Amino acid sequence: MQNSKIWLSSPHMGGTEQDYIKEAFDANWVAPLGPNVNGLEQDLENYLDADAHVGALSSGTAAIHLGLILLGVQAGDEVICQSMTFSASANPILYLGATPIFIDSEEQTWNICPIALEAAIIDRIKKGKKPKAIIAVHLYGVPYQIESIREVADKYTIPILEDSAEALGSTYKGQKCGTFGDISILSFNGNKIITTSGGGAIVTKTAAQKDKAIFYATQSRDNAPHYQHSEIGYNYRMSNICAGIGRGQMEVLDKHLTLRRQMHDFYVKLFANIDGVDVFEAPSEDYFANYWLSAITIDENQTKGITRETLRLALEAENIESRPLWKPMHLQPVFSNYPYYGTIVAEQLFKNGLCLPSGSNLTDTDRERIGAVIVSVFKRES
Repeated sequence: MQNSKIWLSSPHMGGTEQDYIKEAFDANWVAPLGPNVNGLEQDLENYLDADAHVGALSSGTAAIHLGLILLGVQAGDEVICQSMTFSASANPILYLGATPIFIDSEEQTWNICPIALEAAIIDRIKKGKKPKAIIAVHLYGVPYQIESIREVADKYTIPILEDSAEALGSTYKGQKCGTFGDISILSFNGNKIITTSGGGAIVTKTAAQKDKAIFYATQSRDNAPHYQHSEIGYNYRMSNICAGIGRGQMEVLDKHLTLRRQMHDFYVKLFANIDGVDVFEAPSEDYFANYWLSAITIDENQTKGITRETLRLALEAENIESRPLWKPMHLQPVFSNYPYYGTIVAEQLFKNGLCLPSGSNLTDTDRERIGAVIVSVFKRES
């Protein structure tokens, strides 16, 4: 009999989500409006502890799409995007008919490289196309180099769209991720640190920006007694049911964050005496990472030929999910013809990196199973 599946990052309910959902059903608020939507937005604004204005949407992808629109991106424009990320960071650029310009990672945070970023901006300006926006991602919950990226962005007056899909709860110098961009986004997909089943949010600096985002998200309906539309709109608003799940999840966010960080500590201890394996960690005390996913890199030259695939397949054989790091966007078939600036940092990370089970609902038994596989893989090659 096969052991039960250990997932990379599965939803973890706190227990009160059904109370909010029941309230929505009892009041017949099942549409993409309602008290839970308003309540979740307020909960998030309070949590971010900044001058944040939050609009709850159907996905993080929708939030990026609307964020780019608010930043004025149109067909024919160019948008800079971190290459090492999930495709949802880049797809909305193409939705708008714009061109993605991909940037390599740096080795400390695995996020967008400020040196390659400035080189790309200078070159695009020389070619007659000043980029319209910069999409910077907090990979696996580790903040990007906030000050360096902001310095470059401000030098060339290019706004930042902060992709904080993986970083709710992470901070830099005490300030929460989701508040560093000119516009920022969050994700509450089923595998995130908290979930609304599917969902996301846009975080703006002003109430007017939030109102405009919600206007677009509700089919750009004009203020008229009939259905009138002067602009293209989208069906992007979060439902009151999903928002109810989110309200319950907000009550356990800090607990889930602590449990994710404990999983990271588990891997740090597990790999401490295994040569050739590095656990991805925040580079200094300025960075506080939620460690949404714990990740490692494996140097096969130091592990007697053990690669990330060796370990991934061994875990898979024991019904334990792990996954290679995000395949960089400039290596993806759909994006391979777009400009790329940098070296091979992102490429090497993808080649050697592996994400390990990181859920806040993993048990001691799960950790024993994971640890046993990892120890057996490296012991047989010692």
